[in-house]
Amino acid sequence: MTSVRSGFVDRHIGPSQEQIDLMLLQLGFKDLESFTAAVVPASIAMTTKLQSVLPEAASEVSTIEELRTIASENSLFRSFIGTGYYGTITPPVVLRNVLENPAWYTAYTPYQPEISQGRLEALFAFQTMISDLTGLPISNASMLDEGTAAAEAMTLAHRQWKGSDDAIFYIDSRLHPQSIAVIQTRAKPLHLNVSVVDVFTHDLSNAFGVIVQYPDTYGTTRNLDSLVKKVHDAGALVVAATDLLALTLLKSPGEWGCDVAVGSAQRFGVPMGFGGPHAGFMSVRQGLERSLPGRLVGQSVDSHGNPALRLALQTREQHIRRDKATSNICTAQVLLAVISAFYAAWHGPQGLIAIAKRVRTYATSFAASLHNQSTK
Repeated sequence: MTSVRSGFVDRHIGPSQEQIDLMLLQLGFKDLESFTAAVVPASIAMTTKLQSVLPEAASEVSTIEELRTIASENSLFRSFIGTGYYGTITPPVVLRNVLENPAWYTAYTPYQPEISQGRLEALFAFQTMISDLTGLPISNASMLDEGTAAAEAMTLAHRQWKGSDDAIFYIDSRLHPQSIAVIQTRAKPLHLNVSVVDVFTHDLSNAFGVIVQYPDTYGTTRNLDSLVKKVHDAGALVVAATDLLALTLLKSPGEWGCDVAVGSAQRFGVPMGFGGPHAGFMSVRQGLERSLPGRLVGQSVDSHGNPALRLALQTREQHIRRDKATSNICTAQVLLAVISAFYAAWHGPQGLIAIAKRVRTYATSFAASLHNQSTK
């Protein structure tokens, strides 16, 4: 007998009772219980009904009201955590038309590029933005976050290494602490040697790669000339974990001669979201593109000769390369990459430079006030 189903669940979960009855009729079962018994092994089947262990289903109105009550218990504080996490303003035009737009926010990844041209165009803009700011010619279409991008840079450097197996990946001690932790965790199952040192003074002759924060986690910017030369003389790669807003004013990693740049695009209009993750990025010099993890959007032409965007590389995908995949990261922050790309387009180069100068002014004023307080 068909029952009437109503409430919040109808809008979000499963077929109607009529559809269930039709399915059972086509499959030759009289009810869901007999169907379930035929497909679910008895050893793992639930012996009690969910209704006996769950509270009564709430309506959509009461659910929203309950969520609002829970959210009202949050306290908002000004954050001084730094380490790659910064308060930022999302332009209302981006907030309304992208972050709050289901045509954008339901995106996971453009597996069907022929119907995702707009999304691919936005990711193409993201790649262009990253390449322009890092000074490196090839960028991927976002990664999970800065920490995992740093770990991926380590594995990229190891794939390029032709020397001894006991070579070490050196992590600068002034790298963001969460990035250090992710690199160390990723290195363990891969049996890669990592060491946290002051890379500017340490002997790097047995390195297969070095990662340095630029600017570092304490806000210091250092000259990378001698470090890059020392690492390259050892036959290793230099990875710069960097800040996009800072790069509107600073010499880019590519200009220093770095091989890889990684970081987070959170600062470009992406809310902190209780810690992320936020769209990570990776860009590389010429010659490393085949080892670049993640997706890369390229521009081609279709059968009619019109410009068309496509996924040019998916080098890390298990479903394509399997054991030859360059990464085990399964998530790209597509929505947040799009937001950061549109943020940059909305403000333009001069707007981004103005924001960077204002941030620097605030930071130096804050530091000066702290110094004055400590000397009183």
